Amino acid sequence: MSTIPHPELEAWRTEFPILQTRTYLNSCSLGALSRRSMGYLGEYQALWNTMGASAWYELWMGRIGNLRSRVAEFWNARETEVAFSPSVSAALSSIASAVDYGKRNRVVVAELDFPTLVYQWLARPEVEVVVVPSDDGIGIPPERWAEYVDERTAIVATSHVFYGTGYIQDLAPIAKAAHDAGALFLVDGYQAVGQVPVDPRASGADVYVGGPLKWLLGGPGLAFLWVREERIPELVPTVVSWFGAEDQFSFRTDAFEPRGDAGRFALGTPAVPTVYTALGGMEIILEVGMERVRERIDALTEDLVGRLRGAGHELKISDRRDRRSGIVMVRVEDSAASVAALAEKGIVVDKRGPYVRVSPHFYNTVEENARFVAAMR
Repeated sequence: MSTIPHPELEAWRTEFPILQTRTYLNSCSLGALSRRSMGYLGEYQALWNTMGASAWYELWMGRIGNLRSRVAEFWNARETEVAFSPSVSAALSSIASAVDYGKRNRVVVAELDFPTLVYQWLARPEVEVVVVPSDDGIGIPPERWAEYVDERTAIVATSHVFYGTGYIQDLAPIAKAAHDAGALFLVDGYQAVGQVPVDPRASGADVYVGGPLKWLLGGPGLAFLWVREERIPELVPTVVSWFGAEDQFSFRTDAFEPRGDAGRFALGTPAVPTVYTALGGMEIILEVGMERVRERIDALTEDLVGRLRGAGHELKISDRRDRRSGIVMVRVEDSAASVAALAEKGIVVDKRGPYVRVSPHFYNTVEENARFVAAMR
């Protein structure tokens, strides 16, 4: 009998059509599409077909507000601390533009961070990028960060969960190292939100960015940005949009006055279709509850790790269970060929370098784990 907790959550499997025809173990690349999100998308299409542009003011802006409220609830945050952006790259560019690098020109990042995070500052000639190395290629001891942060550091920017190893960072010591030096602490939580509990304020972050693409089951085209309320006044972006302007519908062209809240970092008109699909995914995660999501992902991951190790596979994951997320890296001779062969068997996973990357969500089962491991033989 399965020892995976919360078997009642398997009733949610009928909500996701892809699970009826595929063994879908790729939520760390793209979350499964729900019937609820499809229903919301149908609502969006119907409004477009019946109301045209008037839907913007009467209903679509309201849906954007609904989603902002949900994100704030999810992050235990104030709505005034939340803004939307087209992508993590766009959100980071707005934040990066709001920092003065004249006296502090260093940005500290991790060797294991996703390139998007690092590129923001590599592209700025006035910034010196300092990279914190990883000894094992899997994680970084949190105490090591203090060795690389000093009075010249403007920003410490890193991932909550490393995309290539699934390692969950302990953010509090990193936040302390940043704040002790007077630096801003920015966290890329795209691989964390929806699979591990997130409270940006409690973690010590000043800026936290995530989005609906992966574990939040909402699809591409949107990013969620949280900025600590106390830091907003000092961060005045120069990469801006009309959505970030105070009284945006006055359409002023003589001056730009940023909004007084995190909305000043909003970049452009939000992708309304994704607002609708993201709302469906967010509602499901909130209804299921992050504690149950985390407990089930943790158990499914441990089951998967045990099966893979038992079959003799080499894994690139943390030795500590409490640092493992729902991302498991399996070394193979030809990752591209392996992913293609698995797809022919109806098993959807991904690859990163010489590894097959597999990621169970709360809606997956031990039977699907077993099917994947058997197919890997």
